[in-house]
Order: sequence, then C-alpha cells, then structure tokens
Amino acid sequence: MNVEIISVDKLRESYIRDGCRLYEKRLRPLMPVSVQEVRPSTARDGFDKEGAGILRHVRDDDIVWALDASGRSLSSTDLARKISDIERSGRRRLALAIGGAHGLSQAVIKRANFVWSLSALTFLHEMARLIVLEQLYRAVKINRGEPYHM
Repeated sequence: MNVEIISVDKLRESYIRDGCRLYEKRLRPLMPVSVQEVRPSTARDGFDKEGAGILRHVRDDDIVWALDASGRSLSSTDLARKISDIERSGRRRLALAIGGAHGLSQAVIKRANFVWSLSALTFLHEMARLIVLEQLYRAVKINRGEPYHM
C-alpha cells in the first residue's frame, strides 16, 4: 500500500522539515510514502479552493482519511490495526488530507472514508504532518512486531 500525504502549504520551520525528512526516510523502505503540498487559500480565492486543491490529488479508488479535530482519536495500536486492515483489503493507496490554518473544507471531509483526530489540542498544520509521519512509522513497526522505541 502506498501512502500519499496531501498537505496544505509547505513546511516553513527547519526543525519540522528535518523531522519530516527523518520519518519519510525511515518509512520509505517499509511503506512507500509521498507528500503533495497544496497552495494555501488567500482571502481573495477562498477556503474552498484549498479543498479543491487537495481533492485534485485524490483518486477515485483511494481510501481517504481527513485529519480534523472533529474526527476519531486512535491509539497507536488502533492506528496500526486500521493500517493493517487497509493493506489486507487490497486497496493500493491511502490518501491523508491535512488542512491549513483554517482546517479542511467540507468537500474534503465529505469525501473522506475516515476522519482522524490527532488530539483535542490544536496543532500547526506543519506539526500535524510530522506527527502523522511519526505515527505511520510507529504503526508499521507495530504491525511488523518490531520494537519502535529508538
């Protein structure tokens, strides 16, 4: 299974870029992962344009998870189980949508097969990308029966 992280805006903070690179490097041999960055909306072009930008990267047969505070929280073992279920289903691609400063548009939430909340806390969208990558890595390690803590 391939994972496509579709995220609004680019990473601006070097420490977050470094962390994302680290987990992408660790993940790639275990689970192919790629990142697509979507332009953030401006006051003039509106929030729905951001959602349309995300959905342009979603294929009809993708399983889509939207990251949103209204979603369901998962433990690391719950996440590992959900990832394993997708792999066993034969589906080829999981698309994870991470919104920008204003969250995700309703069109993205509506398209999602699952809405995932990382926490009741609010995170910068950059930080959310790093947390998602780390949790995907943890889930893969759990599913492989390998120790995670390094």
